[in-house]
Parts: sequence; C-alpha cells; structure tokens
Amino acid sequence: MRTRKAALVGALCVGLSAALTACGGGGEDPDAGTNGVGKLEPAKIQDKAQSAARGAGAVHLSGNVVSQGRTYKLDVRLKRDGGAGRVTSGADSFELLRVGDELYLKAPAAFWSHGDGGSAPQGASPGAAAGSSEPSGSSGKGDSAAASLKLEKKYVKVPSGDPSYQKLKGFTDKDVLLDGLLGLHGKLTRGEHGTVGGTRTIRVTGAGGSGGTLDVSLMGTPYPLRVQRAGGAGQLELADWGQDFALSVPAKGDTVDYGKRIPTGG
Repeated sequence: MRTRKAALVGALCVGLSAALTACGGGGEDPDAGTNGVGKLEPAKIQDKAQSAARGAGAVHLSGNVVSQGRTYKLDVRLKRDGGAGRVTSGADSFELLRVGDELYLKAPAAFWSHGDGGSAPQGASPGAAAGSSEPSGSSGKGDSAAASLKLEKKYVKVPSGDPSYQKLKGFTDKDVLLDGLLGLHGKLTRGEHGTVGGTRTIRVTGAGGSGGTLDVSLMGTPYPLRVQRAGGAGQLELADWGQDFALSVPAKGDTVDYGKRIPTGG
C-alpha cells in the first residue's frame, strides 16, 4: 500500500512540476536558452528593441494604424534607401514605391476620380492635396474620368514639392515610421513571456497597457516583433528583419510624371 501511494505521489509531482515547486524541484526558467533580454528592466528592453530596429537593414511591416480618425492598413517592406507596399483606408487602396528620393504611387481609376466627390484619405492622395484631380484644360467629370482611367495601373511620380510628398514618403521611410511606432508611453512594466510567429518573446507595457505594448524577440537579436499602439491606435507585426529585397525605378512606359500631367492648383 505504501509503495502504491508513493508511486501515485511521484506521478503527481511529475505532472505538476512545471507549475509547482513543492515536489522538490524548481519551475522551468522561461529565459533559459534565450538572449537574456527577458531578465532586463523594461526600459532596457525597449532601448535594445529600438536599437536593433534602427540597426536592421530591412523589415516587413503589416497591420493597422489609426490616425486622425482613419484606419490605415499597411503591408510594406522597408529599408534604408526606400520601400514598397500597399496602404488601404476604407475603400481606398494604393501602392507606394520609393527608391531613394523618387516616390511613386499606383492606384485604381476610382482613387484618382475622388475630385468628383469620392472619399480619398485626407492628405494621402496627391490629387486631393493638389486641390484637383482633373487634367489641365479639362471641363467636367467626363474628362476627369477619362484621365483617371489613363492613370490606372500606372506609377504616378510624386514631385518632392507636392504637399502630399512628405506624407506619402512617411509610409516608406523605415526610420521615421519605426521611431513613431515603437515608443511606449507612461511607466514601463515587464510583462509576460509569449510567442509571436513561433518566436519566443517578452512583453513590455506602458501605463499598464494604455500606453502601448511591445513584444520583443528572446531569440537572437532582440527585434520588436509586435507593437500595439497607445490608446488602441492600431497593432502591427514586424518580421523578416534584415532580409534585403530588390527596389528599382519602374519602367518609363509604366510611369506618368504627375508634376507635368496634373496641375498643382493655383
């Protein structure tokens, strides 16, 4: 009987060893085999994540950002000298491509016809920023619609002097975009261990979560893998750190010089 009871107690201890220490053993160290970042103070974890992000040559960013009451869905690849990807807001969707200082936008005809009463994201559409999406000499909606069809499936070059240039460029600027996304607000707290995309992480929260949260990789370089922005202003995942990708200026036949084709208003 005593042997049977001992065997039963032993089995219970084995089954509960991950959660209990009363059976003569300590719990598993959640930081065992990691880069050690999970044991640091929360401010240090955030600093290391931001430093790793700045030092990386490239990243793939996807998710949602809420700004000025609008939700933008981003799926962009970024690196030091440019970026490419898609931005969607409501029914509007457009592609961005930046190579150095040269910025291009590609969108369906409906996007370019917003001058006729559509709802392009404020400040996001070059046509909206310019005050008109009608070509020089046009006299009505018919001409505007025809011009919009010509712009469809074309890369429209955005001149650096256009009011929309800096706003659009921001979606493809790695350092500017990440610096604005990765900062937490309020008192920082080290949170739970977890996983993002199968990679072990440690979470840092700001102001109990209302100031945003940041999940940082515990494997290899402590890259930020997920950020939840303060005030519920969106969530983004960051992957493919350091994985380079090709960027090239589109072929001349696929490009429209926006500065020449569409007036900038008077």
